Amino acid sequence: MFTRSIFLVGMTASGKTTIGKDLAAQLGFPFFDSDRVLEERAGVSIPWIFEFEGESQFRRREASIIDELSQMRNIVLATGGGAVMRATTREHLSARGFVVYLLASINKILARVAEDTSRPLLQDDDPETVIERMAREREPVYSALADATFDTDAYANAHEIASSIATWYHSMVRH
Repeated sequence: MFTRSIFLVGMTASGKTTIGKDLAAQLGFPFFDSDRVLEERAGVSIPWIFEFEGESQFRRREASIIDELSQMRNIVLATGGGAVMRATTREHLSARGFVVYLLASINKILARVAEDTSRPLLQDDDPETVIERMAREREPVYSALADATFDTDAYANAHEIASSIATWYHSMVRH
């Protein structure tokens, strides 16, 4: 049976990693987080890359990792929040698997990142304004790219979201 990978996209702290791990377990697929793979290969943290190499170098590394991982079959991949802003990354994701957009409200995202210092773009005196700006820029791209959108605020927990995505996925691969 022909199956395809699932690529999770969405804003930072939308639940891509948590939901992705659960979804991969339900489907029996390996799970990858492009940010973690990048850190493992670079031998340094993402905040370090941003500080010493800059965002453009980080995005170049990120695009290369996603290109490589998206060529694997039958995986669940959590992408970085800004990864889809590169046209080549969007092309790779849409051509190589199902793209699932995890939509989360600004308030949920703010609650999740309140004490998180590992997200370089949110190390600002006003993270709410930063998140709102990123959402305005990115959400139209996520929506246009997505094969399906799941509003994470509408579910009780990550397992329920992962189960809904798994059900959707099974209906897609049967057709």
